[in-house]
This record gives sequence, structure tokens and C-alpha cells, in this order.
Amino acid sequence: MASVVDSVEGPVVLAGHSYSGAVISEAAAGQTRVKALVFIAAFIPERGESALELSNTFPGSTLAWALNAVPFPTPKGGTGTDLYTKTDKFHNQFAADVPHTATDLMATTQRPIAAAALEEGANATAWQSIPTSSLVATADYNIPPASQRFMSERANASTVELDASHAVSVSHPLALARLIEDVAESTR
Repeated sequence: MASVVDSVEGPVVLAGHSYSGAVISEAAAGQTRVKALVFIAAFIPERGESALELSNTFPGSTLAWALNAVPFPTPKGGTGTDLYTKTDKFHNQFAADVPHTATDLMATTQRPIAAAALEEGANATAWQSIPTSSLVATADYNIPPASQRFMSERANASTVELDASHAVSVSHPLALARLIEDVAESTR
């Protein structure tokens, strides 16, 4: 991801959803052109913390019961695990505020997450030195709202709360666009 930041001319605002919060925080480390970070129903880990650890810090996540674990061979002969949200649980777990017609397609076309991505501790915390904003989805069953609030407060983030599921970018795209525009505008 840092190479993507390097390829963009001018000031950069990075936005990340879910476990991508950890990704943008690491990618922004040492990048002087990154002017702001926006965490959207996302993990904002401290160095060494994992997404799984943060998700389990506060009650409210029902993700573990909605997942299907699928093993896959790794290039070095080991085994990894991909995690999918079970198709029949996807709507309620991931996007209860999105019509079934959309969530049925989302469930069918979802990309897995490697379990290792949720278990790996963060290596960098750019949010400690870069202005940070956060959108807390108060109807999120993947990352409990209490966990999102805790991370946002710890990061001293400018925080907006929205009555939305984890799929806030699908259910409230205009509110999300306004937030990112406001953050980008504040960096100029």
C-alpha cells in the first residue's frame, strides 16, 4: 500500500474500512504527504494489537458464529485459512440496513479474508502523528460499536456516529462521501 501512496502526486488522504484501518495506518507511516486518515467502521490498532483482539475487547460482535473457515495450501507447503461470511447469515451480520437484493449479490461475490490478517499484530501506528477521523457504525455486528468508540477516542479522532451496519459504505454512501470530502477539505 505504501507504494500506492508513493504513486499519487500531491497531498493524500487515506480511508480504510474494517481491517483496512490497520492497512492504512501502516501504509501512512513515514509518508509526509499523507495529511489525514479516515477510519470507516474500522480497526485502529496500537502497535502489536490485532483486529481479532480488538474485536473481542468489547461485547457485541457476532462474527465468529457467522463465519465459514476454508483451509487453503500455502506456497511453502503449509495451510492457511480463508474466512467467508456464511451466505445465509450475510445480510444480518454484515449489512442488515441494505436491501436483500444487494446483500444476496454481496454474499455471493464476497472475497475472503485470511484469518492471519485478523490475527497479525500491527507494526505501525501512523494515527499517532497524522490527523485522524473516524466513522463509528452503531449497528455494526462485526466490530462492536464500543470497540470502535474506544479506538477512536484513543486515537483522538474526530468522530462521527451513524446508525449503520458494517457495510456503511453501501448503506450510507452519501454520508461517507461527505465525511471524506470534509476531511480532504480540512487538509488544504
